[in-house]
Amino acid sequence: MNPGDPIWMKGLLAVHVAAGACSFVLAPVALATAKGGKQHKRWGMVYLWAMGVVAATALPMSLYRPVLFLAMVAVFSFYATFAGYRVLGLKALTQGASAGALDWTAACVTLVSSLCLVLCGIFWPAVVQHFGVQSVIFGILGMRLAAVQLKSFMRRPTEKMFWWYTHLGYFIASYIAARIAFSVVTLSATYKTAGILLWLWPTIVGVPAIVATTAYYKRQFAPRASTVAHAAG
Repeated sequence: MNPGDPIWMKGLLAVHVAAGACSFVLAPVALATAKGGKQHKRWGMVYLWAMGVVAATALPMSLYRPVLFLAMVAVFSFYATFAGYRVLGLKALTQGASAGALDWTAACVTLVSSLCLVLCGIFWPAVVQHFGVQSVIFGILGMRLAAVQLKSFMRRPTEKMFWWYTHLGYFIASYIAARIAFSVVTLSATYKTAGILLWLWPTIVGVPAIVATTAYYKRQFAPRASTVAHAAG
């Protein structure tokens, strides 16, 4: 923050930092509580709203600078939280139900903005403040998140528990984005030589965590599926 910034920018920054700190603390709390329980739902909703405030304050601040890269990362991070929450109401997709207009719109906006991030990173790095590599990486991740959702809207998911894996994976992905923001803002002054690693280490740690956690729950659900199939036979 520059001393000459207007008061509204200072106010947005204060709210942004407070919401970011809240989401930073609450995600592990929601993950640690019993899935489907009252505490899990309560802290998960608080985390959702906190991430919404983070994105809502990041967008006007990044456009005021302007820092297009941070604006698009804000879209990516909130979409992961939003989609992870919305999928809880889309369990019936496996039975041929349809996603709502809000789900389609959010996925398409994220897909387009993520594609723009990739293109800017490759062809116009100055537009994203020379965060070329970071822009391409985050853009690809954002496109994948949106594409997976759009595919589930257009084709009936074959995995009955797809909503569980999506909910878990997308919420962890949103937390990865929050950790990246924390890493860059708080650690860049101390670890100036770390460079791009400050942007990438949460992804390097978080993505395997998503894969491992999803694999764990697939093993947990497998015996139930086998039992149901055996009983049906």
